Amino acid sequence: MLSTSQQLRRRFHQVIYEADTPAGKLFDLILLLLILISIAAVMLESVAEIHKKYGGELEIIEWVITVFFTLEYIGRILSVGKPLKYILSFYGIIDLLATLPAYVDLLFPGFHFLLALRAIRLLRVFRILKLAHFVGAGNSLVEALQKSKSKIAVFLFAVVVLCIILGTVMYMVEGPENGFTSIPVSVYWTIVTLTTVGFGDITPQTPLGQFISVLIMILGYGIIAVPTGLVTAQFMSNKAEAEHNTQSCPNCSVYHHRDDAKYCYNCGYELNTK
Repeated sequence: MLSTSQQLRRRFHQVIYEADTPAGKLFDLILLLLILISIAAVMLESVAEIHKKYGGELEIIEWVITVFFTLEYIGRILSVGKPLKYILSFYGIIDLLATLPAYVDLLFPGFHFLLALRAIRLLRVFRILKLAHFVGAGNSLVEALQKSKSKIAVFLFAVVVLCIILGTVMYMVEGPENGFTSIPVSVYWTIVTLTTVGFGDITPQTPLGQFISVLIMILGYGIIAVPTGLVTAQFMSNKAEAEHNTQSCPNCSVYHHRDDAKYCYNCGYELNTK
């Protein structure tokens, strides 16, 4: 039988960390809305005219959201069994970055030798990374990328080798008189052309060079499809596996549990069941 404090902690954990319950969904919806408002306020504050006219209002909005994020950060620490693990985790650091800049700016205002610290306020834009908490499909995409990383690495290595070879060929064909002053510059042009960006700062002048550039551009469209196909195939393979939810373990804070799981796959702790 859980004590009152343990029951309260598990309830807080269910609301803050899990989006599979009505209370959790409402909390995430409010948090998502505040993140978007905060990001919009940061962007508007960078416009001189808006900052001059509405700077006070934007400051109030910032502090209201900062206080909310501070309480959320404290709540996340208090509702897990291993607070230090959360604090040092990726999301824990992001949550800290979402609240810290405002307090740093409050503690060190007006000192000329500390003016550089004002740039820390720009770290508020890291709040956009908190959006990852709410994108369930993002977990599947990340998992697909992780499982495909070796294939993608081999593919990228092959592309780099191909760019070096083609860049060297273009250096020999065009030469310095046409802007291909060195092999690195030629490789740069090849990468820009292969990715279909085409800045236009260097262009081949000889018929052979133009023919090779056409082949590189056509090859670029084919190359784009390869990593997309690899990730898509792995993503569809993941969808065929057992469904997972947003539930995290109240003890060790790991995510990605199966829908039918009653205990944490990492530490064996009993999960919050519906």
